[in-house]
Amino acid sequence: MSNRLLSIILFVCLALAGVASAQTVLQTGARQMGAQPVSSASETSQDSLQRESKAPEEAKTADGDTLAQAADSSEFKGDPLVKGKTGIEAIDTLTVNEWDIPTTRNSLPLTMLLSILPGGGHYYTEHYVRGGFITGIELLLVYEVYFNKAYQKDRVLEQARPFQDSVSMYTKFIMEATDRDSLRALQDKRNEYASRVREKSDKKMEQEDLRYAENAWLIGLHLYGMFDAFGIWFKNNHRSVEFRSMKTAVLWAILPGFGQMYNGEFGKAGLLYMGLIGATASIRTSQNMVEYYLDRKHFLERENSSPKELERVSERVTYYRKNRNQYIWGLALIYLYSLGDAAVDALLSDFDNPIHFALMPNFSGGAQAVFSLDF
Repeated sequence: MSNRLLSIILFVCLALAGVASAQTVLQTGARQMGAQPVSSASETSQDSLQRESKAPEEAKTADGDTLAQAADSSEFKGDPLVKGKTGIEAIDTLTVNEWDIPTTRNSLPLTMLLSILPGGGHYYTEHYVRGGFITGIELLLVYEVYFNKAYQKDRVLEQARPFQDSVSMYTKFIMEATDRDSLRALQDKRNEYASRVREKSDKKMEQEDLRYAENAWLIGLHLYGMFDAFGIWFKNNHRSVEFRSMKTAVLWAILPGFGQMYNGEFGKAGLLYMGLIGATASIRTSQNMVEYYLDRKHFLERENSSPKELERVSERVTYYRKNRNQYIWGLALIYLYSLGDAAVDALLSDFDNPIHFALMPNFSGGAQAVFSLDF
């Protein structure tokens, strides 16, 4: 019972505040239109006639700005349910705070052409912080993929070369050996160096697969930058607070990224594609390493290799299987998140529209309450 009473009191307070605001707006509108307030009910009819006779002359002498203000004020006399308008100037003139700040640079060809460079589209549209992040991350990935990984590969090959030479040397000794007692020792030494060569080969394979996955993430990041630059241009030219259908957004979102594009969130679509491309490539590389180490394990079992080496290879199989499964779950979660994100963005698409509930002035007298619900 107390909660209901509090609700009634809160509603009454809001209504009183709205009426007070409406009265303020009415007085302001009256002053802008050059109207005179009514002093009392005891005015004589002669005073009223004098004012009526002066009204045409005042209308003729009024400047263009006063007439324009009167015309602007009259737009609220009609249907009050106008999207984006409440009739209260203090509300209608509120700024809309967006992540994509509108800029004067609105050339789509230049935006997309410059977005070929990392962060170029963002620099053109004056979003320097976002462009700086994209440029920095892309340059780091380029260095890692095309320079550091190449250096690591050369270093591994250089480290493996002495072991390869030792394997070749002991293989030659075994072929030329005539003493059966020394043959066992030579074979053990050869197997030891061969094991070191296989370790270096395994490391090289891991680096190559990691390089492939990092390259996929780099491509996805660059694609995100292009989508985000287009989204900035789109919101500069097609900013809207119109309500969008949640059902339509979810249906479009069945195709990855299309729900975000339906809502005008092209940057989010780019992030989604970056995640999908990177996760898919990581799943593939992890599966390749699982198959590689399984083949190595079967080979070692046939060769009766040392338990230590078999254990190492088995651990690598488990490690890459775990990685593969994690990326599979991640891919599924990214897709489910895209569905929910499209639905939420559609529900909040008209969040900045102040028409949902407002007390609006009526210049014919009094005020009117308007409530609009979109679903």
